Formats: sequence, structure tokens, C-alpha cells
Amino acid sequence: MKLIRTEDAAGQVLCHDITQIIPGEFKGARFKKGHIIQPEDIPVLLSIGKENLYVWEKKPGILHEDEAAALLYKAAAGQNIHGTEPREGKIELIADCDGLLKIDRRALLAVNSTPQMMIATIHGDLPVKKGAKLAGTRIIPLVIEQEKMEAMQAAAGPKPILNVLPFHQKKFAVITTGSEVFKGRIEDKFTPILEQKLAVYGCEMAFHKVCDDDPAGITAVILEAKAAGCELIFTTGGMSVDPDDRTPLAIRNTGAEIITYGAPVLPGAMFLVSYLDGVPVCGLPGCVMYAKRTIFDLLLPRLLADDPITAEDIARLGEGGLCLGCAECHWPNCGFGHC
Repeated sequence: MKLIRTEDAAGQVLCHDITQIIPGEFKGARFKKGHIIQPEDIPVLLSIGKENLYVWEKKPGILHEDEAAALLYKAAAGQNIHGTEPREGKIELIADCDGLLKIDRRALLAVNSTPQMMIATIHGDLPVKKGAKLAGTRIIPLVIEQEKMEAMQAAAGPKPILNVLPFHQKKFAVITTGSEVFKGRIEDKFTPILEQKLAVYGCEMAFHKVCDDDPAGITAVILEAKAAGCELIFTTGGMSVDPDDRTPLAIRNTGAEIITYGAPVLPGAMFLVSYLDGVPVCGLPGCVMYAKRTIFDLLLPRLLADDPITAEDIARLGEGGLCLGCAECHWPNCGFGHC
């Protein structure tokens, strides 16, 4: 650092906090370490009694924390994300729309394994609202070598680490299975629950039929729903291991690719996810009807953002896959579904 006259300090970077005291009104850091001095700051500094200042001495190959934060932001921010202005060496990433936050976890780990820098994020694969804070970037010291930032950029790779995939208002079908509903012995209370959950994302039910426990009949109705242009197809009922539960067989017989039948999530172990020519066909366990949050809540945002679900994705849900059933639900601001 070097000592210069305050009158000559515009554009320079402070190397220490400057405290201001206004009796009865304010006492604290008027300017913080790392602040870039503006012309309008000079009268204030002089009024505090600062005729001279210690400022950072710019050297080739050395970056200020704001410059470094900008490089971290560039590596992190992708689709539908903007950044705040640098503040004390930190840039925050903000969502530009409602959507699904996707994080390249490998790249994030690689950056955070690079010395003297960090990107802190919220959890990925969960819904976020427009304006939500997603991440913050900064280096640890006030200044850093350019070569270290180049190592970070190489570790991060060519693609952005964070993206927000916008939700799509899809037409969905509900196919209710089970002789008890088909024959009118009980009321269908499952379908209204699904309508409520999908309405949160602006989706409307475009197709609904009730089927008996006949695999061939269920298969035919699934194919009918797809032919009708439904972009999401949900079957309810018949997902347990009882001999009369035929829904998984009916889904398989459509020719759909079964990603998984069963998941390490409670509630939601009997969930089935498949794709029929790109259209998701999901078999929903009964818990979706009565539990506050289930595997359906974890995967629905991904379905609405056209984010393909793999068997590995489902297996990874085991860590964080236990819902504690709190009396007051705060999901997604809790541990459920965070891996």
C-alpha cells in the first residue's frame, strides 16, 4: 500500500476502514476497506480529518477484490440470472424469473477447491422465485494474483455453473385407477390435490378419466391422453405391491421408458417416473394425496422446467429424502430434498 493526499485519491482503493463519528447520530465505518474512492467522497473524507490515505498500490498481475468477484460472477451466472453491483468485494446472483435452479456441482466444487475464493449458493434442483438471491461470489483477501483467477476459470470450465430454467405452463392429464373409485364406492380425493399443486405453477388439467383395475384399459387411456396433447400424465392409485395393483404394468405396456419404480424418499417410496416419447408419465403413490410434502413436490418443478430426470438423480435423493413432517411446513426452506 502507499500513502497519498486525499485530494488525489479519486479512483484509488482504500486499504483500511475509515471511521466517522457524528455525536448522537452515527459512529461506524463510513468507508470500508476495499472501497473505490469517488470524487464526491473526498469532501467527506476531509471533513473526517483525513488529509492523507493509505491506498492499494496497483501492480501488474494483481486484481482488486471487486475485479476478482466479477470474474467469479462471470464463471457462475448463466441463464436467467443477473448480478448486483460489487459491494465490499462481493457480487450476489439474482433470479430473473420463476424457475428451477440448476447447479453444476462438479464445477462448483472445483471453484471452491481453488485457494482464496468462493461461490456460496442455495440448494439446486429446487424452485426459486423471480428476485430470489441464488449465490454470492468473492475472494478471501483484498487482492489476488491474476494467475489464481485464471486457475479458477479453468477449473470452472466453459459453461456457467448456475442456471435458472423457466417453468412452462403445461397441459396435464390425471388418470385415476382403482375399482373402489371406478365403481363409486369412494370419492376421488386425489385429483383435486393434484389440481391444486399444479395450479401453483399456472397449469390446468386438460384430461381426466377413471379406470378400473385393468392394465390394458389403463394403458389405453394413457395413450389417449398423450394423443390428446397432454404434456404431463399422472396416474393415481395402484402403485403398491398388492396383487391387484396393476398401474406400473399398465405404464410399462405403453412402451414408456421406465426411469425408476421406487425411490429413496419418504413419503414417496413407490413413485414411478417414465417417459413416453418425451412425455413424462408418472405413477403417484397414495402419500401425495395426504402428506404435505412428498417426492412429487421435489420432482414436479423439474418436470415443469423440462429438466430430464435420471435414475442417478432419484438415487441421490436418499440424502435429504426423509421429510420430518413438521407441524408447520417451510419447504423448500428445510432439509427435505436437499442433497
